[in-house]
Amino acid sequence: MTGRRLAILAEDTLDFHHGKTATSLLRYRPDDVVAVIDSTHDGETTGTLLGLAGATPICRDVEAAMPYGPDTLLIGIAPRGGGLPDAWRAQILFAIEHDLDVVSGLHFMLSEDREFASAARNHGVKLVDVRQPPDDIAVASLRPRRAGSQVVTFVGSDCAVGKMTAALEVTQAARARGFSAAFVATGQTGILLEGRGVAIDRVIGDFMSGAVEELVVNAAESADWVFVEGQGSLLHPAYSGVTLALLHGSAPDAMILVHPPGHEQIDEYPVAVPDVRRLVEVYEQAAGWIRPAKVVGLALNTRALTEDDGRRAIEEARAATGLPATDPVRFGADVLVDAITAVRYPDG
Repeated sequence: MTGRRLAILAEDTLDFHHGKTATSLLRYRPDDVVAVIDSTHDGETTGTLLGLAGATPICRDVEAAMPYGPDTLLIGIAPRGGGLPDAWRAQILFAIEHDLDVVSGLHFMLSEDREFASAARNHGVKLVDVRQPPDDIAVASLRPRRAGSQVVTFVGSDCAVGKMTAALEVTQAARARGFSAAFVATGQTGILLEGRGVAIDRVIGDFMSGAVEELVVNAAESADWVFVEGQGSLLHPAYSGVTLALLHGSAPDAMILVHPPGHEQIDEYPVAVPDVRRLVEVYEQAAGWIRPAKVVGLALNTRALTEDDGRRAIEEARAATGLPATDPVRFGADVLVDAITAVRYPDG
């Protein structure tokens, strides 16, 4: 997405949960975003509303965003099921008719929609579906990685708890300290930020692990530390299959567990989230079915807590598990970089 001037469509979803695609672009690519579209916050700025991207304006619709000079409309949501809200069709058509490319991370493929595809042809613009997987994915084969490379996979207690953010923060912190580090994107937002990757939840089941294995093996050719973006949760009734395929496909040397303190139930399901000690056990057991790996650190998402309460929650998790812990956004990721580099990893 580098070099584009983005207007992000986030109608009535401009928050850190439902609008994680929009907020992630605002956090990590603020210079690429010229406007955000959300009529419920028309006239505000993203800095005032979210604490991100300073004076970036929030507009009522695509037409109101046009004076800011976008060349691309980005669909800024990742809703359950990945569908396109019907109310957004008019906004997308307006963008196409005014010569904007449209980029989407939905399961709904813009390029396969007759109306959108026809309009795009007529106006000479591109429809980019970042969730579309490549055609040449193989079944996982437990391919060996380059000797000397280490893989760390980020796992979580639920969806949308900050696995991608934690992985990005650790990657940036590792690079700042001179380490050779790669971020492996396995979801639509990560792909938008990194510019490459595979949306694992769009891949046919038999090939999910193979897609991740290919990404990891390739990343390890040029990076000593490979940080893999996690997806879903082993506890999630709908998405646990994706999580397990990613875990086994990445075959990590170590894991970082991501969890919001106080999160006690899977969103929208009557499934309890166990305490953090049990979460560590669950992931270590599942990883060990293919390749033994330990959780070596905790990335706690304390955004919903005051700073003092956040620090207290981190100390409690550290005491309960004996593992290094931090909120990598709020307090920095160096603790986690120290944790992963302190482990003695076996070869191979």
